[in-house]
Amino acid sequence: MTTLDEDDRELLALGTATLYEASGLDCFLDAAFRPAWDGAQVVGRAVPVSAQVGDNLALHHGIEAAGPGDVLVVDAGGAPFGYWGEVMAVAAQARGIRGLVIDGGVRDTQQLELLGFPAFSTAISIRGTVKQWPGTVGIPITLRGRVVRRGDIVVADRDGIVVLPAGEYDRVLEASRARAGKEGAIMNRLRSGETTLDVYGFRHLGSPVRESDPAR
Repeated sequence: MTTLDEDDRELLALGTATLYEASGLDCFLDAAFRPAWDGAQVVGRAVPVSAQVGDNLALHHGIEAAGPGDVLVVDAGGAPFGYWGEVMAVAAQARGIRGLVIDGGVRDTQQLELLGFPAFSTAISIRGTVKQWPGTVGIPITLRGRVVRRGDIVVADRDGIVVLPAGEYDRVLEASRARAGKEGAIMNRLRSGETTLDVYGFRHLGSPVRESDPAR
């Protein structure tokens, strides 16, 4: 398993919600992508893969093409097949691949958890695949409207997935640090008894119609 460096750990600690909000970018993946096991999280460089529906040969080529610190990001058309399981996770870990994001299904989720291999998918499925089309590896793909290029930074946790363009990495990290610091100060004000209406200045937006107190 590839060791995370300090910046990688910081990205995971900041979390996908903060990274997305601070980025100012439409960098989130569709909410249909969910972790295959509770607690899965990953950060790494994207290696995009395109696979045919019901065919996982391209994923085997992706394992060969990727290396330490990479995350395979796969367009499999969202089809509920078991494109990925324990055998492929072991092969990926041996090459230092950090995880998988796939618009499609995975299986062997208990084994993936035991291996500590983070997988995020749009389905869990035991349905088998064929091996006929080698697909594409390293060429940009589009996942439900979001373009993913090789070298983009992928961060995934239980809240969701962000894909940050490599050229935006430093800016987004600094903006996320600033946002986290600001939110820390807000939390302190809330703990002291202030309301979110006052802390965020929402009162000028109007007040709701309230039910009258019942007659006594």
